[in-house]
Amino acid sequence: MEQKMTWPGRDGYHMPGEYEAHRGCVMIWPVRPGSWPHGAKEAQQTFAEIARAIAESEKVWMLAGFAHAEQVRNIFAADPDIEVLEIETDDAWARDVGPTCVVNEEGKVRGIDWQFNAWGGTYDGLYAHWEKDNLAASRICKELGMDRYNAQHFVLEGGSIHSDGEGTLLVTESCLLSKGRNPDLSKDEIEDTLKKYLGMEKVIWLPRGIYQDETNEHVDNVCAFTRPGEVVLAWTDDREDPQWELSNASLEVLEHEKDAKGRKLVVHKLPVPKKPVCITQEELAGFVFEEGEDVRSAGERLAASYVNFYISNGGVLVPQFGDENDTKAVAILDGLFPERKIVPIYARPVIAGGGNIHCITQQIPAGAK
Repeated sequence: MEQKMTWPGRDGYHMPGEYEAHRGCVMIWPVRPGSWPHGAKEAQQTFAEIARAIAESEKVWMLAGFAHAEQVRNIFAADPDIEVLEIETDDAWARDVGPTCVVNEEGKVRGIDWQFNAWGGTYDGLYAHWEKDNLAASRICKELGMDRYNAQHFVLEGGSIHSDGEGTLLVTESCLLSKGRNPDLSKDEIEDTLKKYLGMEKVIWLPRGIYQDETNEHVDNVCAFTRPGEVVLAWTDDREDPQWELSNASLEVLEHEKDAKGRKLVVHKLPVPKKPVCITQEELAGFVFEEGEDVRSAGERLAASYVNFYISNGGVLVPQFGDENDTKAVAILDGLFPERKIVPIYARPVIAGGGNIHCITQQIPAGAK
């Protein structure tokens, strides 16, 4: 059911924190040849590993198109908490094409259906056709029995926002003010829309995200709440690394900001991989790009970040890159999430597609029992 003539904030709804209870998680089976090399075989194995790890503590809905649904059902036949939904999409970025969910004090959950235009539309979008992706949120809401707010007038992806669940939202200027999103709206107008739809009192604008992040630097790759009043920030001490300037600019903002409750934020630095993660010639040879799709090149630096983790009901799934900082990131997050199991997952096949664990997952809040 679509909710018309109103917006979530006015109806008493707000976006909860990811660390609050989930009903489950939405994912999408990867098949797109321009995102997942060599027939997506490695990517599919990693997606399956991630889905099963999440399913240890919450339900997973795995979207698959008509041509692949039966294959995916067979893959997860022994996993009762992974349900395959036959919904067509253009790619596998559930965070960005799925609904952003909001809840009210009675525990009712509704989905927000933003407009998706492949991270920039005709201006700087990453592929030429995104019609199926843009329909995904409404179809997910229907399948899961959630009322839907139609926000198709506003371009937004789930990876570009991060909520503390208590009225504070994190975003990046580089993304939300990019010309391919909502170029006719001012910064104040964009902030007002976010507050109205997400039930927010305070929006913290970070200047930049992760170097070479082709989403125009989504916030979920650089900074995330671990609990109200505390964030992790992707960091490097190497001033020769172009990431240092970007992260330092965000640190300066975070050190001078307070959240919606008036708290000074506690910032925990989470290192980026010590060695830049780059696309290889072997991976490049496995892509099949269509006309109008962003084309990669061998040696291109990828936006690898440990901040791109997913918080499930029972765990925190942390990407790993075969880097010396892998174990440091796990140890830091283990200290920040003592009530959850830290699950390190080798995510090279996901970052090769341009994103990571948080990008391919979208939580659905638990709501009322």
